[in-house]
Amino acid sequence: MNRTTLSLLCAALLLAIASPPPAAAAEPHAAMVTLLKDVEFSGALLNGIRNARKTIICSYYLFVVQGKSESEKILEELVRARRRGVEVRVILEKSRQKDRLNEENLHTAALLSRGGIKVFFDTPDVVTHLKVTVIDNRYVFLGSHNLTQGALKFNNELSVLMDSPEIAAETLTYLNQL
Repeated sequence: MNRTTLSLLCAALLLAIASPPPAAAAEPHAAMVTLLKDVEFSGALLNGIRNARKTIICSYYLFVVQGKSESEKILEELVRARRRGVEVRVILEKSRQKDRLNEENLHTAALLSRGGIKVFFDTPDVVTHLKVTVIDNRYVFLGSHNLTQGALKFNNELSVLMDSPEIAAETLTYLNQL
C-alpha cells in the first residue's frame, strides 16, 4: 500500500469516526399519495375543507387574502367549516420585523378570528416555513404552496395529498410542538 492510499484510508477513517451518525428517519407508512401540481392544489384543498367532518389544522408561512382570490376562497371555506362544527386551527409565521409577511398574516388572522377560527403564531425567533394542512386526522396536504394568489394561481408549485392516518398523526405531533 502506498503513502497516498494509506493517507486517504486514514482520512476516511477519521471522517467516519468524527461524523455523527445520520438522524434516524421516521418509520415509513403506507399512504395513498396524489401529486398536486400548480393550480391543482387549491381545488383539492378546497374540496378537502368542504368534506372535513372533525378537524382542520393548518400551518402556513404566508396566508394572503385579497379580492376574490383563491386564498380568499380557502379562508371562506375554513370559516364555513368552523360554522358547521369542525374544529379549525391555523398557525401562521410571525417575525420580529415590521414587514409585509407580518402585515399580511396579521390581517388574515383577524379575518379568521372573526370567523371563529383559532389562530396561533409561531415563536418570533424561529421561522416556521411550513405549508401543511391536516384534515380529520387522515388527509395531509404538504408541499410548496403558500396560501397566496401567486402560489395558488401563477407559480410553479408542487405539493402532495397523502391519505394516511399514520402520517397525519406524525404531522400533528410536530405541529403541536410549535
